[in-house]
Amino acid sequence: MILVADSGSSKTDWLLSIPQQEAISFKTAGLNPYFLTEKEITKIIHDQVPDMVAYADNIEEIYFFGAGCSSPDRHEIVSNAISQLFGRAFISVDSDLLGCAYATCGREKGICCVMGTGSNISFFDGENIHDGQHGLGFVLGDEGSGTWFGKALITDFLYGNMPADVSQKFDKAYGLNKEIVIKNVYQKPNANTYLASFSRFISEIKTTPYGQSLLERGLQEFIETNIKSYPEYHRYKCHFVGSIAYTFSEELTALCHQQGVKTGKIIKQPINDLMAFILKRNGL
Repeated sequence: MILVADSGSSKTDWLLSIPQQEAISFKTAGLNPYFLTEKEITKIIHDQVPDMVAYADNIEEIYFFGAGCSSPDRHEIVSNAISQLFGRAFISVDSDLLGCAYATCGREKGICCVMGTGSNISFFDGENIHDGQHGLGFVLGDEGSGTWFGKALITDFLYGNMPADVSQKFDKAYGLNKEIVIKNVYQKPNANTYLASFSRFISEIKTTPYGQSLLERGLQEFIETNIKSYPEYHRYKCHFVGSIAYTFSEELTALCHQQGVKTGKIIKQPINDLMAFILKRNGL
């Protein structure tokens, strides 16, 4: 049996391949080693997917691709956590960007973008990803991500910069005030996922002038800051993975076309394409 995981900051999709049977999917909270300790990751997996852990004795290989897994020390945190539950398995940990590349590019060269709770980008040469100067996280970066849009909505609401009708709708939906926001952003963990939770409001107001303007501004900032930082971006297909890219694929595709960016795949969840790539690569 082979177990593959695609983990963002909000959630982790797991897919278990069983010979001569249909694959089984599982979900847990996001397992970003920048925000969680080894023990916390182990506990989340143990508590949230006991049915998956029950297969531990039969799982031979685990391939984990996750946000925050861009350095050897972070790899080790995740690998050690998983090994506590799946002691017999070979465990491979890599960044979510490599998973994005495998799921979209396969073995072809291309630019891979993640636009979900957070955002990031890399160039894939057909074998390896080449990180740029991006992936600065939700405080300094994450252009065009759910966190970026959530932060923009909240600040506009609290500063009184929303149109009155949009502000009333936002207030009715969330009932926020300065104290609530400050407590959740500065005093509680996982501020990024808290902020990103408000991005779904964009879908409700995207036909309004304010919604259209905000959506275009966020997507355009991702294109300008991330994609156009690659001098030869126009030579390669640019693939996108994540809820923001998928939900607003029409707007994203239109903006990319205007900017001379060739779009490739735009998928919400890479887990199925990722499993297909792993099985093919392993000759299964």
